[in-house]
Amino acid sequence: MIDDSTGQEPAARLLRSSFDRYLQDKGKGRGGEGGNYRRNAARELDRFAEWAAGERGDDDWTGITPEDVDRDPTFEELDERVFREYARHLDGDRGLKQNTVQTYYAYISAWCGWCVNEGYLEAHYAQRASATAPLPDDDGRKPGDQQAWTPEQRHTLTRYVDEQARESIEAYTTLPSDVDLLDKQRARYAALKAARDRALVVVLAYTAVRVGELLRDPGDPRRRGVRWEDIDLEDGSMDVYRKKQQWDAASLPDPVISPLRSYRKLLDPPTERWPVFPTLDQRTLAELVQEELADRGEPSKAIDERRGEYARDLLLALDDDIRPPSITTDGARSILQRLSTAAEIDIDHPKHDYLAPHGGRRGMGEVLVRAFGYTVAARYLDNSEEMVRERYSHIEAGKLGDTATEAINKINDDLA
Repeated sequence: MIDDSTGQEPAARLLRSSFDRYLQDKGKGRGGEGGNYRRNAARELDRFAEWAAGERGDDDWTGITPEDVDRDPTFEELDERVFREYARHLDGDRGLKQNTVQTYYAYISAWCGWCVNEGYLEAHYAQRASATAPLPDDDGRKPGDQQAWTPEQRHTLTRYVDEQARESIEAYTTLPSDVDLLDKQRARYAALKAARDRALVVVLAYTAVRVGELLRDPGDPRRRGVRWEDIDLEDGSMDVYRKKQQWDAASLPDPVISPLRSYRKLLDPPTERWPVFPTLDQRTLAELVQEELADRGEPSKAIDERRGEYARDLLLALDDDIRPPSITTDGARSILQRLSTAAEIDIDHPKHDYLAPHGGRRGMGEVLVRAFGYTVAARYLDNSEEMVRERYSHIEAGKLGDTATEAINKINDDLA
């Protein structure tokens, strides 16, 4: 309906008018402001809106509004033919994988279903057969094809970070008493970095905790990264905010305890609220230190002088209890890329040329399923047994293959 006074479509009927409410409903945390789904959905909705307005697509694509109308697309212009064209657009020449096309379309389809429930649309056009027909079939990728650290890879990586941490800590703790203060600080920082990296690797390798449960997620304010107050080294447990949106205790097996205890002693956090895995990004720490000291009333010159007394801002932050943020999930990937290269680990995977964080969890799942079966593995992985059976179905298939081979050999022996 056109507003007679302005000649424009009422804003409530424009596609973008629904985005904020939809994203708030789908978001997590206070006010629905957080969550990976919200962030990803927002990105795909913006792309869909741009495409519908003629700002994406082929050179001859002008959008879904009439060419003689200067406004954004409205709900009245949506039907199953529009979603069919968008499916074709996603499956075009952008080089997207089949399952990626399916995922991107699913975000738009979910929004379309929400619009029906909220009264924006009369029907779920995006799910009609004619709309989804251009979508590619699933690429057939099985859970077992996803990266899982092999025992050899896990051993190589954990041995490498252990050697690096031992050497760095020994170099720091055996410095002569008359060494220059800044040189001592540099040695301590190197030891802290190596100890932090070792602790991160062993936690990812042996606990099967999801990286999003362990570290900070910028898209979800509830996931601020594990703090020392969340860890009990005596009981061997760690409180994490699970994928199921609640706090729960995760187990810390023996290979994790010693590296964490050594790292904590070296770090000596001023309070229990310090992150276990703080960022070491120099720019982030420099800004944090300057802002915090300024807030405490110190003048700029004094701040510069204080920073000049330290080889690294992290050491000043420790002394003055200026709590840094945890590293992010992306930061963990960068660390593992660096360590995988340095450890010269042989990796043959179509998607990752390094040991990705989720591969540690899947690798531990492989170990548990093979050693103790699906029920025990499901409890440790914080998943349903049904899901674990599905994700590690290749293990059961392999065991059944061995059983079949044994049966065939038995029959052949009887016939011989």
